[in-house]
Order: sequence, then C-alpha cells, then structure tokens
Amino acid sequence: MNIKGKSFFRIFSSVFRVKREERLLAAVMLVLLLALNALVVCKYYDIFTPLNKYYWHLFIGKFHISGFDPITYSVVSNWTAGYNVFRHPLLAFYMYIPYLINQGLMWLTGINCAVFVVAAIQTFSAFYSAIFIYRIFREVIGVSRTDATLLTFFFFGFGYVMLSAMAPDHFIISMMLLLFALYVSGKLIKSRKKLTIWQSVVYFFITAGTSLNNGLKIYLSELFVNGWRILRPKFLFLAILLPAALTWGAARMSYRYIVWPRDMAAKEARAKLKTEKQRKQQQQQAQKAHDDSIRIASFTIVQRDSLSRDSVVRDSVARAKAAANKAKKKRVSKGAPISHTQFLDWTDITTSRQESIVENLLGESIQIHQDHLLDDVLRSRPIIVNYRYAFNYVVEGIIVLLFVLGIWAGRRSRFMWLVMSYFALDMVLHVVLGFGINEVYIMSAHWIYAIPIATAYLLKAAKPRRAALALKGVLAVLAVFLWIWNVSLIVQYLYF
Repeated sequence: MNIKGKSFFRIFSSVFRVKREERLLAAVMLVLLLALNALVVCKYYDIFTPLNKYYWHLFIGKFHISGFDPITYSVVSNWTAGYNVFRHPLLAFYMYIPYLINQGLMWLTGINCAVFVVAAIQTFSAFYSAIFIYRIFREVIGVSRTDATLLTFFFFGFGYVMLSAMAPDHFIISMMLLLFALYVSGKLIKSRKKLTIWQSVVYFFITAGTSLNNGLKIYLSELFVNGWRILRPKFLFLAILLPAALTWGAARMSYRYIVWPRDMAAKEARAKLKTEKQRKQQQQQAQKAHDDSIRIASFTIVQRDSLSRDSVVRDSVARAKAAANKAKKKRVSKGAPISHTQFLDWTDITTSRQESIVENLLGESIQIHQDHLLDDVLRSRPIIVNYRYAFNYVVEGIIVLLFVLGIWAGRRSRFMWLVMSYFALDMVLHVVLGFGINEVYIMSAHWIYAIPIATAYLLKAAKPRRAALALKGVLAVLAVFLWIWNVSLIVQYLYF
C-alpha cells in the first residue's frame, strides 16, 4: 500500500470509500451504530441541550455510563484543553472544528447540539472501525467474505466495544486509528513494502495526539514493517524522535499557556468564594451566638453541660462515620500506586490481578455484569463484581480458548505478532503496572480487537470442512448471545 506520490484527495478517497463488497455490512452496521447512539442522545437530550454557562459541571455531574468521561461534550460546547494534556496532547485541538460546528448549530437552533455533534463523531469512528477490521480479516488475513462479516459482528458484540461507540469519550476514536494503522501495516507487510517517513509521522501524530501511550504502537508498526531500518539516523530522527518531541512539546505548551492559567484562575476564584462563604458563616454564627445567649440564660448550668456533652458526642460520631465512609470509598475505588508522582500515581500494585483479569479484563469488557450495572468505580461500583450465572464464565472461557488457539494458528504470521505486540503493550500497562486496572474494561477498545483477529487465523486454519463449520456455528451463537445480552443490559441501565 505504497501511496507515495498520490494526491491527498486520492489517498483520502481510497481509505474512506466503502467498497462494493462492504456495502451490505456497512449499511447494517451504520443502522446499528445510529441506534446505539440514539439511545444516549435520547437519554440526555433534555438535560444537555439547554444553553448553559457552566458546561463542565453540568456534563461531569449528570452523565453516567460506567467510567466513561463526557469531557468531549464539554470541549465541543465551550472549547478549552479539557482533557489531560499529558495523556491526550492534541485531542482538544482535534475537537476545535467540531466545537465551531456546534457553535454554528447553537446560533441556528438556540440549543446546545453537543450531543448530536459528538454522536456523529462516535458513529463515524465506530463505522470505520468496523470497515477497517473487516478489511484486516479479508485483505490481510485472507478469510472469506462470510467469515469476515461474522467476525466483525462478533467483535462489535463485545460490551465495551458497543459502549465505546456510544459514550462521549476518546476510546472509539483511538480504536479506529489503531485499526487503521494495523490495516496499513498489514497491507505493507503482505506486499513487502515499507512505511515512509511521512506516513510514520502522520500516523504517530494522529494516534499519539489522541492517546499518548498508543503512539508507542506506531513505533511497533514501524519495527514490524521496516525492521531495524528504523534505527538509521534519518528515519530515527525524522520519524521517531522529532514527532515524539513535538508531541510532548505541544503537551507542555498546552499545560503552560492554557491549563495552568485556567487552573490558577479557578483556584483563585474558589479561594475568593471560600473566603466570602467563611465571612458569611462567621456573621451568621455571631448572630446565632447573640440569639442563643438570650435563650441560654434560662437554662441551668447542669442543663447546659448536658447539652454540651451530647453535642460533642454527636459531633464526634458523625466525624468518625464520615472519615470511615471516605476511607472505605477510597479503598474500593483504587489500590495503592507505585508512587504518587504524576504518571505513577495512576498505577496500582495491590488490586488482585487474577480476579481483575477474570471479572474485568476478559469479563466486563466482553459481557457486562448485571450487578452494579454500568456503575462508576469512582462512585459506587466495587472493583471486583461477580457474574450471577455460571454460563457467563463458560462463554468467557470459550472466547479465551478461541483467542489462545488463534494465536497458535497465526504464530507464523508477522502481522499476528504485530497485533500481539500491541496487545502486550496494554497488558504491561494495565496488568503489570496496574494503570487503570480498577476500571480496565473502559480501555478495552485499545486492545480487544486482538481477540477476533486471532480467531480469524483459527478460522482460516480450521480443517476439515466439518470443523470449520462447527467453529463458525460457535462464533455465530456467541455473536448473537453477546448482542442480545449486552444491548438488553445497556437499555435496562439507560431507561429502566
């Protein structure tokens, strides 16, 4: 897929044009994705469409779907570098055009259309995620059209693939970009061509700009496609070091000139508000003390002492309960980090890896739990939630078995190992370091495509015909079950 010399329009057209054999799949997926996004739009239409002065507090306070953050709603409504600039260096700038579109829609309609603008972004990203993974199955791995379609629906039946396509967070955008990078890399590996410097730079900027750690996956693509040629001085400097330095520099500048002044202004405003509140409280207390002094005169010394002791006891009990509840909530939502420095503070070395892998990494990511349904772990959901029924664990076991067998079936494919290197990077971050392990399922869009890709290799290798048909039957049953199970729980959470 050497696109050197082509015009930008031809490149864009070749990537985003839906091919003839993809049209039926594309039409069905588009309808399903529009329906999923309509569920969220209808749920929050009355709350989020009125014009408001304080959008951040509105969206953060009112939006609840698992641990997803509605920051994109806020950025599209009132632009600022609302994301953590060290984790998402350029994402706010990518959202500037959607912000301008929303401003125009606000002027035309008199309502905040952020829910519609963001739903369009989510639908677009999810739609092309489906197209790119279908092309990986067909053009890179080489399975049949029927098998590629089956695998695509199987993949989008995963709980947090659906939710990523619906929730106004960055995950579905990241998934689309990663699948696009894998698709291009796979085509280049297959045709024995190389990533050019400009391709590598563009892929890094759009991927790392959206989520910094995913930029490392572009380096992995460069390594698997180009080999050790990436260490040649020209490629190393222009395609690896320079983009990394520019991206990090953009993050630092965003923090210095946008985030820090904004945070300091907010801090001063809070301090001023706190001072004013304290002044009013002191005035109220003084007035209350004056009024109480008149009533106290009628009490005896004994009565006064008794009331004082009771008040002290009640106050002590209340404080103890509040402290215990706060400590309990903190223990539930997050384990101990490696260090309290900026990046290491997001790690976790105490949460059980075994339970988290079973219930969250390979559990909630694929099959949503019924108990604590889509609760936020930072609010009320325990880190570990068990399924009510044994068959959920059977389904999980079958999917994991397909994944492992698929890795073995594709063990001689360089592309399979590229996909597994992407997967391994996330496992180091989440399982080894514990980054976000308390809600690891919401980040599944960054790695969970490895499961259907590995399964595609298993389908391709399945022989004789009877075994291949049995495997397809298992995948079809799993796909239907996952769609019914997850959609029914999502609808239940949003509307019942």
